[in-house]
Amino acid sequence: MIRSRLAFASVFVIAMLVWSPQIGAQNDNQKQAKRAERAKKAAGLPQVIFDESVNPSTADLTYGIGGKEHSPDLTGIFTFLQEDMEQSQPKFDVKDAQGNTWRIKLGEEVKSETAATHLVWAMGYYVDTDYYAEQLKVEGLTKLRRGEKLVEDGGVVRSVRLELKSKEVKKLGTWSWYDNPFVGTKEFNGLRVMMALINNWDSTSINNSIYEVDGQRRYAVTDLGASFGKTGDSISRSKSNMEDYVKSKFIEKTTPEYVDFVLHSRPFLPTIVNVPNYIHRTKVTDVATHIPPADAKWIGQRLAQLSDQQIRDCFQSAGYSPEQVEGYSKALEKRIAELNAL
Repeated sequence: MIRSRLAFASVFVIAMLVWSPQIGAQNDNQKQAKRAERAKKAAGLPQVIFDESVNPSTADLTYGIGGKEHSPDLTGIFTFLQEDMEQSQPKFDVKDAQGNTWRIKLGEEVKSETAATHLVWAMGYYVDTDYYAEQLKVEGLTKLRRGEKLVEDGGVVRSVRLELKSKEVKKLGTWSWYDNPFVGTKEFNGLRVMMALINNWDSTSINNSIYEVDGQRRYAVTDLGASFGKTGDSISRSKSNMEDYVKSKFIEKTTPEYVDFVLHSRPFLPTIVNVPNYIHRTKVTDVATHIPPADAKWIGQRLAQLSDQQIRDCFQSAGYSPEQVEGYSKALEKRIAELNAL
């Protein structure tokens, strides 16, 4: 009897190991199929990457693209829905008392992503609706496969990013930095400069989304967590590290024809055995090179419209300490001055 039970258990475990990847693959295929169908229906919609209505001088960098009106009620009830296993950072979905769904991110990217999202939006670019919270209590929070050590008794999680998941926003797919409808425009080149400005060493296509919103196909940068640290290989780079950001170089080279900014992501040399990843990561450098000086100055002039208080609001709203807010703000202001001195 015992042997029979053990045999059954062994077969069950093996079956689960075989079926689980298949189930995951089926779910991914279903998602891709839905997105392909949405993209087909939205093919005729106007394509945009820049919102001319955003005025940097009046942009609210405390609340970002969603504004105060869409900010979460942190005193209300949040109920656990499901864990999200896509990409690398621990995340899960919750629903608030108003029926809104939020994607909660934990870990080292939450502050840098919030600050970067608010800043990039203030320049007129499309991003996710992100907010930061020092603490959140989640009812019904089950044991997480990733990030469980960041959860306290009673479902309390600290230092989190909340991303609003609106039903009105439909994801159609991703877009490439090297092949898109806006290549060569000052608006697109300005976005390339912004990636170097914030040291986003994870500027890869998988982190760019095409959304259908209000009758438009919006090209957005939707994962900016690997920012405000140091760019470099997989050993030297960092994120959300004020000291590294302050010390890092911004402009690599200037000529009458173009400007090269520093944006490295090439993996540590021994990892070249994974050739596709090595090539993919190395190519990130191209995102911030050969920018026409006029386009770099254009985005520099938009950045120069931000007040000292707006810049500090950006980092304050992301949960950084007063010392970090001051350090980041001065470093960012220095980079803006460099742009406008080209």
